[in-house]
Amino acid sequence: MNLSLSGKNALVGGGSAGIGRAVAIELASLGANVTLIARTESSLQAALVLLDTSQGQRHGYIAADLSDSKNLLEKVHVLLASAPVHILVNNTGGPPGGPIVEAGGEAFLQAYHNHLICNQLLAQAVLPGMKSAGFGRIVNIISTSVKEPLDNLGVSNSTRWAVAGWAKTWANEVGRFGITVNNVLPGYTRTGRLTEIIEKRAAASGSTPEAVEEQFKNHVPARRFADPSEVAAAVAFLASPAAGYVNGINLPVDGGRTRSL
Repeated sequence: MNLSLSGKNALVGGGSAGIGRAVAIELASLGANVTLIARTESSLQAALVLLDTSQGQRHGYIAADLSDSKNLLEKVHVLLASAPVHILVNNTGGPPGGPIVEAGGEAFLQAYHNHLICNQLLAQAVLPGMKSAGFGRIVNIISTSVKEPLDNLGVSNSTRWAVAGWAKTWANEVGRFGITVNNVLPGYTRTGRLTEIIEKRAAASGSTPEAVEEQFKNHVPARRFADPSEVAAAVAFLASPAAGYVNGINLPVDGGRTRSL
């Protein structure tokens, strides 16, 4: 199985922590040159030193806030002026939780901008280089909510479905150029966002975080949370040459929690 990413350049969103950082580590271990995107430069610098350079890889980062897409694109185009991007991993923090009936219009606009619009702008930016290389991988980190909406995540549910539809449309249009577009759907994964969700659920219910965590685990056949590296492994496979005929799919990495097929 050809998993080598030697000579490939990857751009990884949310690369300073959690799933994004784990993805960057995994892609680098397979030989890719990785550029991280996140807001905080100090966190990016800390993540950068974790990336494998044993195959002569050169890594870097872009400090940018997705809410300022103009600034983000300017920095990405500087990167593209020196080398194409072969692998784009779209990943950013999820929208705040809460019932959909209480969500204001601005919450939807912000979420759509940071997830859907930025995905579109980044994909458009890297597309010419992928087409020239005859190789491209776009992997979007979204959520199992595209299969089953999750309680108290109304804005997130709506936004994730939009991204899934966007990705499928892209997959249909760019497949003939050797480019694939797929979505990875993490379940409960040990990240800062999961900790935040558990703490808020505990506060709202008058329970403890430990009790809520146990409740969450009981919904998973594996009876545990994922490590970010397990999600990263799925992303790395989809980014590899071995996955060249896998296109337009939603891949849950959730320990079996999702009940639908």
